[in-house]
Amino acid sequence: MSHEAISKAILREFPYTPTSDQSQLIDLLGRFIRDGNPASVFVLKGYAGTGKTTIVSSLVKILPSLRANSVLLAPTGRAAKVLASYSGRQAFTIHKKIYRLLPSADGSVNVVLQQNKHKNTFFIVDEASMIGGNRSEQTELFGGTNLLDDLMQYVNDGVNCRLILIGDTAQLPPVMTTESPALSEKFLEQRYHLKLWSFELKEVVRQARDSGILRNATQIRQMLLSKEEGYPKLQLAGFGDFKRLEGPDAADEVNNAFMGREIEETLIVCRSNKRANLFNQHIRNRVLFREDEISAGDLLMVVKNNYFWLPENSNAGFIANGDIIELKRIRRMEELYGFRFADVTVRMLDYPDEPDLEVKILLDTLSAEGPSLTNHDSKRLFEEVAADYADIPNKGTRLAHIKNNPHFNALQVKFAYALTCHKAQGGQWPNVFVEMGYIPNKEPDTEYLRWLYTALTRATEKVFLLNFTDDFFE
Repeated sequence: MSHEAISKAILREFPYTPTSDQSQLIDLLGRFIRDGNPASVFVLKGYAGTGKTTIVSSLVKILPSLRANSVLLAPTGRAAKVLASYSGRQAFTIHKKIYRLLPSADGSVNVVLQQNKHKNTFFIVDEASMIGGNRSEQTELFGGTNLLDDLMQYVNDGVNCRLILIGDTAQLPPVMTTESPALSEKFLEQRYHLKLWSFELKEVVRQARDSGILRNATQIRQMLLSKEEGYPKLQLAGFGDFKRLEGPDAADEVNNAFMGREIEETLIVCRSNKRANLFNQHIRNRVLFREDEISAGDLLMVVKNNYFWLPENSNAGFIANGDIIELKRIRRMEELYGFRFADVTVRMLDYPDEPDLEVKILLDTLSAEGPSLTNHDSKRLFEEVAADYADIPNKGTRLAHIKNNPHFNALQVKFAYALTCHKAQGGQWPNVFVEMGYIPNKEPDTEYLRWLYTALTRATEKVFLLNFTDDFFE
């Protein structure tokens, strides 16, 4: 089939009249698919509201007619859930698809690359801005692996398999980096020696122009594009989905949101873990009237990967950093090894088909000001657990016992009513409250504008700006 015929097939599935941007992209996608070079990758960048998701849905529908398959991937369980909802197809986390857990002789678990048995398949990866290309930076997320390297190798190992990376360069890059390597043409060409196809959607679609969220997000995006710093002039007039809240009104609106609708549909985005902890405490104590440290019904976010509690054949594969769980039942609380633990039953919100799970959680991380247990405390926990097995002479056997100790493997969690922007990235909530937070250097810099853009675009229905100063508005 010619590239023109492929492009026309995509257009037939497209539900709207395409913008000029979208028409160019559809033509280029037709050429990319027709080209057939397995040593090539397509990078699709785009602002929020430019129609990336609609084009991807149309592309996925026509691939079977070309005798091609598609696999939809995203960096986190929540992002995969969003991708599945707009495409109408099953989506997987990258780590579930490309890795498997291999028990080692000492009883611990190693993360190894799966064999790619796919043929004639396009691997379509959404939220690619979150994918890091640095081994040390990936240790926390993916067990010491380099996710981007492994993704490239996995796709390359299949028969006639190719990769389409989709994302928004205005969002926050991976932690400790200044850019998103998976969306950088220069990085991809130099590191992987691939033929690179790329396109950036910039034109906001007609359906999105009435959205205050997208109108203001696009303005911040333009500032980032032109390397402009300072206060964006946010527009409130005429938009029902974009609201400024101050003083008592702010407290009332937050309280009503968490009382009056599904709690899972509301999020507060903060600049720091310290502020998120304060909001979480307020919501639990003053809105939900939960005085105990944890209660049935609490929503928690897992803040460190955990390979211990889930069977390998589960849909999730393992419990990942960023997964949100609901406490169903608290069976027992205890203090041991200088830390506090609880045995609980949980439901995994991002994997609704998973049965309820019996796990042990670490209570100390709930109020910690860092993103997870500090290196110092992690080492202290290891040493305290190791002391229980000091009588075992064989070092390997001793280590195996430590690695299979339920307390050592307790889930590290935080409350999930208020989160930092990095923790929220990849997910979407109908209602998002954004706290202005600390502004360095007296006015917003590039990092702050990226943070604000990412925070605003977590919302699908309404944004509430909490205690933003007049400088932010027209």
